[in-house]
Amino acid sequence: MKLWTVEPLDKEQAAKIQNEYDLPAIIAMLLQIRGITSKDEIQDFLFNDSEIDSPYEIKDMDRAVERIRRAIDNCELICVYGDYDADGVTSTALMYSYLDAVGANAMYYIPSRETEGYGMNKTAVKSLKDRGVRLIVTVDNGIAAVDEIAYANSLGIDTVVTDHHMPTGALPDACAVVDLHRDDCKSRFKSLSGVGVAFKVIMALEGEYCDTDALLDNYADLLCIGTVGDIVELRGENRVFVKRGLKSIMNTDRAGIDALVKNSGLGGKNISAGNVSFTLVPRINAAGRLGLSQKSVELLLTEDFEEANEIASELCGENSRRQQIEKEILDKIDLQIKSNPSLAADKILVIDGENWHQGVIGIVASKIREDYGKPAVIISRMGESAKGSGRSVEGFPLCDAVFACSDILTHYGGHPMAVGLSLASKDIERFRISINRFADEFGEMPFDKLRIECKLNPAYLSVDMVASLSYLQPFGAGNSTPIFGLYNMKLDNIIPLSNNKHLKLLFSRGSSTVNALKFFTSSEEFPYSRGDMLDLAVTLDTNEYNGNVSVSVIIKDIKPSGFDMKASAESLRNYEAFVRNDDLEKDAAKDLLPNREDFALLYRFLRSSSGFNYSVETLCFKLDNKISCGKIKVILDAMSQLGLIEMNEGIGGIKISLSEVGGKVDLNSAPAIKKLRSGYCE
Repeated sequence: MKLWTVEPLDKEQAAKIQNEYDLPAIIAMLLQIRGITSKDEIQDFLFNDSEIDSPYEIKDMDRAVERIRRAIDNCELICVYGDYDADGVTSTALMYSYLDAVGANAMYYIPSRETEGYGMNKTAVKSLKDRGVRLIVTVDNGIAAVDEIAYANSLGIDTVVTDHHMPTGALPDACAVVDLHRDDCKSRFKSLSGVGVAFKVIMALEGEYCDTDALLDNYADLLCIGTVGDIVELRGENRVFVKRGLKSIMNTDRAGIDALVKNSGLGGKNISAGNVSFTLVPRINAAGRLGLSQKSVELLLTEDFEEANEIASELCGENSRRQQIEKEILDKIDLQIKSNPSLAADKILVIDGENWHQGVIGIVASKIREDYGKPAVIISRMGESAKGSGRSVEGFPLCDAVFACSDILTHYGGHPMAVGLSLASKDIERFRISINRFADEFGEMPFDKLRIECKLNPAYLSVDMVASLSYLQPFGAGNSTPIFGLYNMKLDNIIPLSNNKHLKLLFSRGSSTVNALKFFTSSEEFPYSRGDMLDLAVTLDTNEYNGNVSVSVIIKDIKPSGFDMKASAESLRNYEAFVRNDDLEKDAAKDLLPNREDFALLYRFLRSSSGFNYSVETLCFKLDNKISCGKIKVILDAMSQLGLIEMNEGIGGIKISLSEVGGKVDLNSAPAIKKLRSGYCE
């Protein structure tokens, strides 16, 4: 469950922006809501597609340029040392392409995610020495490679670090350390991806008469893919890279990108940052996750269209394989939770399995976090050792929670929203207890939120209004696709589409009607009925069919009108605390304790509905909010314990079927009720 929040709007300031810049009202409001209010901010955000700050604002850029130029002039073998994700792959292709174009003696190296892990390693450094490398230029890594760079120095190899990650301690002893997050770096824009930093180095190598516009023409497609892939905020220079890059991708003369676009089903389409994020980037990342990073670089560098098509086809196949592996892991997690529902009651979900693919568990952690609205760490056991990946909700620093367990872990790192870790398999349960102890001491855990930028009156929806949203494109991290709220909408009809894979939903409010799409939901999975009053969280787009342009309304979330989501979420937290045997205040315990009328109401509903197969929140709505969500969970536990129902509770919700029962049943004899009465309510 996500809590819906509506962003505050200063109508006076929005009106001032609208009048001063002659903008559509909706654009002025969104700029104000997003804090883009000064003249310079508005001009840069809306109209800049070429201005880039001087690369020499970045500390050590002069030293990096001097050492790389010397290597070029002396024909020393330069190795571009990259990374296996989309940012690292595009950074590698960008830097290698440039060095090759200016006549450098260059090669590139991508470590294996599975056997080498992230960043530099000594075995790779030794192999590069044996191949005659004299200078390593890192891209999208290197800031933490203190020992590896010291080892390279001992072998007579110099290193220039170009990175965008946070330093974790002392800087490496390299010829130059080009990283925006050095304490002594005074550059203004700090949010570049690895490929953005690499581009800045190339700008500096071009020298005093650098033609930035020409460089963007050459490399904006790579910049766009790497920038979007690394999920850095699309503000400032990143916005320039992506704006220019989207145009470049649609008209690319790079064989590999052309082949990837066509093999991904995007050929001939107007490509958006969303297409890059959800279609192109996953295919490049899939290669790294499944051990084929070299193929991704080859794809971006090849000039042979036949070879490009072969590699692009292979990457699309690998992406499908990645999706299948992901589904298999999710199915196994679903079975674990169904066999042990209390697992989902933890404040931080820690779920492990044998030989789950390490390249996929981060994606799985994201999906579990999304489904349960709480931090999740997914761990793969490989015999005696294990590796994990975690994702958090906004407001909870998962890295701090993991660092607090450092005595249990062999390796760990990350930031507030994502972590990686290694530990002994035997210590997983100890880790689960320890990280949840940190959550207990943290205080109130934040709820996962859905941020609605503003409420809309459906009467004002129009093609012109929706088309004006293009002012804000490209959308992405730090500049998300706007989510609007359509409240108190009456559901008039439910129409299955594409063999019932998706739904077209017809709504009305007053004299206004809205057609909306709910993707990846069948009519059986949709919990609402005609006549229900619902609130919609939607994104808006335009759709052209047979020459007619219409508004396309895409539902991102849906809830009953007037439903108190915060109260429901707090009630469910009370229930989870009860399951964990935590201390409960008396009022919270009483909120969970049902009486006979509560049992009867819920049982009658289940009988009349021949069971239930949706979320607890939906069940609460169906009961007209007469029983809290936490109390419903207690009643269901008691009914299951008494044999009145069979219940399966997994990732998709609760499936309930009624059992045949002979004679009367003493409801108070259920273990759940006994525990609640004896432990909390007496």
